[in-house]
Amino acid sequence: MRVSPAGELRSLQGWLRSDPELRGSAAVDVRPSTPRPGEMGSALDVLQLATENGWSAASFALALVAWRRTRPQRPRVEIRRGDTVIALTDGSAEEVERVIRALDADRDEGGVQ
Repeated sequence: MRVSPAGELRSLQGWLRSDPELRGSAAVDVRPSTPRPGEMGSALDVLQLATENGWSAASFALALVAWRRTRPQRPRVEIRRGDTVIALTDGSAEEVERVIRALDADRDEGGVQ
């Protein structure tokens, strides 16, 4: 998961770690991002979630929206899972539903990045 501006990443990490719905079902770590094919590298970090059986895509999406509402300038959040990329830009109900559907569709494959 990437957050723009990048300085907001630690804030999101703390928010997700303190969320009671996610705390027991997801490990939240900041890692250096992996360059995409053709890129030489990146100074950006990503937030990596490793999820367990009790993880809820709906709780995760709602926690993201709640965190964005606390920020003075609502950051853009990009969620990447395999080849799927979902951007959370406005936090509308439609956007949240799209995030939940995309994450639930791939649920059997492992964690979210």
